[in-house]
Amino acid sequence: MAFLKSLFQSSLSNSPSTLLLKELQHNKQLPTPHFKQNELQLINTIQKKTATYNRNNVTRTKAYLDFFQQHPEIHWSMLAHLVSRNAGWTMTDLKGEYLPRLLTRKQQEAFFSFLERGNWLIFQDAYPQLLLYHESMKKAQSLFHLLPAFHVSSFMKICWNDFLTKRKSDLLTIALIINEQHYIESRVIQMKDYQQTVFHTLAFQLQEILNTNTLLFPKQNGNAVHLMGETAHHFLYVKERINLGKRLYAQLFSSEQLVRSVLEWAESHPHTGSRKDYWPHLYNTVKDGEPNARRELKNCTIIKGPRIYSPPLSVWNDVTHTAPHRKDWFTSSKSINLFHLPAADLSGNIEKTHCSTIALLEKLPTFLK
Repeated sequence: MAFLKSLFQSSLSNSPSTLLLKELQHNKQLPTPHFKQNELQLINTIQKKTATYNRNNVTRTKAYLDFFQQHPEIHWSMLAHLVSRNAGWTMTDLKGEYLPRLLTRKQQEAFFSFLERGNWLIFQDAYPQLLLYHESMKKAQSLFHLLPAFHVSSFMKICWNDFLTKRKSDLLTIALIINEQHYIESRVIQMKDYQQTVFHTLAFQLQEILNTNTLLFPKQNGNAVHLMGETAHHFLYVKERINLGKRLYAQLFSSEQLVRSVLEWAESHPHTGSRKDYWPHLYNTVKDGEPNARRELKNCTIIKGPRIYSPPLSVWNDVTHTAPHRKDWFTSSKSINLFHLPAADLSGNIEKTHCSTIALLEKLPTFLK
């Protein structure tokens, strides 16, 4: 992991240049350009590679990590890897130990559809951008004039070209966070079907009370694995999702040592979708013990009884998605006010929150749904 050293030799800029702000403010929607034959071939290659890795949550999550290992200056790819892991854990929670007590089978399928659609959409928008960056580095020239072929927002063309000049990893990460959360706003969050089958349900609203919507970043500390992260609140508001992403980024990249410890864990624990990936002492991919066996927990340690059931992603079938609408979300300059990066929360309270949530879920009766 020696390649990480260069990431922390200069401080994070956290301040967009005047030129970048000016370009974003005066952005004009341009028609899709005509591409040369060699450009069309590259576009086709990237589209095929994106489709291959966009098969399911496990393949997406691995692709993000593989890219970060090649290009550690693209911080967003590591952040996306970890957030995508959390999406996978939530997907399998729907068929795990506790959530089937709260959700009918139809509700489980609706929640999975929502999570899978968002995970798929972000990847099919972001991964071509990453691959274009890779090709730009190989050819030593910007290829971001090809972004319209992938229906990527004009916002990102400006930000990528700025990154090629300024090499400000934090500004690019924030730009990608802003872009992806706006991208899914009209394509998932505001969709009538998800409003009815997910967001307006009691189970979704209980997340605020039970703190079940927690994003966890495991980090290796010797033989032990500890957790950092944050609990998501007010998920339906795009600004809140962007601020959550920025806080997670500030926390993850607060020091070289922290990134190293998280990367060490990620590289040695391939993503399966099961929470056993980070705490095998607490979770198992099969149901231990007798049905309805009592379990005693203390500080996320099992004193008596079986481990908590957390299956791998294979409990869900792969999904074939329909193409999203192609309208560019970047129609006003309001988003340029979102580049501020907050201070990192290094309190370490999220592990206690996670353990408290598990203890609370353990007490839920099986007849709530």
